[in-house]
Amino acid sequence: MRIAIAGGTGLLGGRLAHEAEGRGHEVRLLSRATGIDLTRPDGAVSAAAQIEGCDAVIDVLSIGTQNDAASIAFFESTTRALLAAERRAGVGHHIALSIVGVDRAPTAYYAGKVAQERAVHEGPVPWTILRATQFHEFAAQMFTVAARGRIHLAPRMRTQPIAADEVASHLVDLAEMPACGRVPDLAGPHEENLVDMIRRYARATGHRGWIPAVSLPGSFGRAMRDGRLLPSAGATIGRQSFAEWIVSLE
Repeated sequence: MRIAIAGGTGLLGGRLAHEAEGRGHEVRLLSRATGIDLTRPDGAVSAAAQIEGCDAVIDVLSIGTQNDAASIAFFESTTRALLAAERRAGVGHHIALSIVGVDRAPTAYYAGKVAQERAVHEGPVPWTILRATQFHEFAAQMFTVAARGRIHLAPRMRTQPIAADEVASHLVDLAEMPACGRVPDLAGPHEENLVDMIRRYARATGHRGWIPAVSLPGSFGRAMRDGRLLPSAGATIGRQSFAEWIVSLE
């Protein structure tokens, strides 16, 4: 098969490319690093040329914002451009990675993911949507993002983190199948406390400073704490635990 990966040079995109190539598939990458910018007016045209002859496109594009409007604008524009490119190139399967619980907390970054899912639903290309929980690396990301000067904050959140490698493998599985709409959520084997995850990551990487727990304000902060972002019954459960991932860092 020929599989294109939108966002193919990011944390997950690199794993996706490695997994697909390991199975003998031809991989084409769509990212700014490869000269494809789906936010530009000519993004769909340039992407169509890159994905000509592909059997499937996996979309793992992302943006670093918690602003509703910015997230919606990014995911709507990139998804529509990508779907237009796929239709132009004759691609028969669009696979989008979303996040568990986006419809239960449709604000901030999640507002864009809701818009993305809607655009895929309404688009012209047969589709599959996989919602996954946060990756184990989420602890590392939050350790960096939630720093205030020399203090690292730990937002309170209930989560069930999944190994990024397992998400990549699952997405390639889906690309090898016909389009099948919404598939079961994908989550890790255990529920975790994000505060504990961040502190364990910090200790594993040599940080010994104080890491206070904080509750984020607003409806999204409540959703983080009350379990709305945990997987629903019937979710597919991964193998690697957060504890096993932490050991791999030490």
